Amino acid sequence: MALASGVRFPARALLRPWSLLRDTTLGRSEPAAGGGGGGDGARLFGSQRVLVEPDAASGVAVMKFRNPPVNSLSLELLTELVISLEKVENDKTFRGVILTSACPRVFSAGLDLTELCGRNPAHYTEYWKAVQELWLRTYLSSLVLVAAINGACPAGGCIIALACDCRVLADNPKYHIGLNETLLGITTPFWLKDTYVNTIRHRASEQALQLGSLFPPSEALQVGLVDQVVPEDQVLSTALSEMARWLAVPDHARQLTKTMMRKATADRLLRQRDADIQNFVSFICRDSIQKSLQVYLEKLRQRKG
Repeated sequence: MALASGVRFPARALLRPWSLLRDTTLGRSEPAAGGGGGGDGARLFGSQRVLVEPDAASGVAVMKFRNPPVNSLSLELLTELVISLEKVENDKTFRGVILTSACPRVFSAGLDLTELCGRNPAHYTEYWKAVQELWLRTYLSSLVLVAAINGACPAGGCIIALACDCRVLADNPKYHIGLNETLLGITTPFWLKDTYVNTIRHRASEQALQLGSLFPPSEALQVGLVDQVVPEDQVLSTALSEMARWLAVPDHARQLTKTMMRKATADRLLRQRDADIQNFVSFICRDSIQKSLQVYLEKLRQRKG
């Protein structure tokens, strides 16, 4: 379970289930900042927690997470990310999406612990379904997805980055990336373990997952967790350059190859999706896990205070 852990950020307030979403305006267009209603691609759309900046001329949309302070993956943010990505996929104008953060110094701090503490099994079921859905949607997307990682990227943030086709990380020693679940006494789900192995190989994954390792930029590049490390002010421009390289390949050939490479990993989750949810709910409902989460949340609140 990729939780928001190991990063000194404040906990978020309790959030509503996605069935009760309000203030969501997906599909609403608004003028780009500083723009005068220019040509195609000069308009924004999105929702309360996801901003999409489309550029029809290039066929690329920049999708920014804006769930302050640290882009914790609440049920609402998970839902809005899936809906926003689906909207872009359904618009044949676009061939690629760059995923990045609108929050300073953090890409995403991981799953929202307040969604996993003191709730009922029905809520945990709905939440884990949303986590699975985001991974499946991003991992199997027909679009080219490039992660422009402009901040810390532990746990759930790493899930999103791993699902992308290419990862560009800012060269800041504070911007660690990795899966550190074991440090909270929690194990990584099998499908995320498989993705890690696919990315950095078996031995490196075995060691990193057991130790809950978070990699600074240079080590993340060395182990193969990211594809480029660049100065902080060049993350987006480098992501755009990488996108151009991927889009130079005919879509049909690239998409078929992507499916061929990723289908077995995704199919394993699809076959065992219900069992994975049941295992997660059973695990998160344990008294020992709930107590551990409560202790960690209290520490976060004390740091905030």
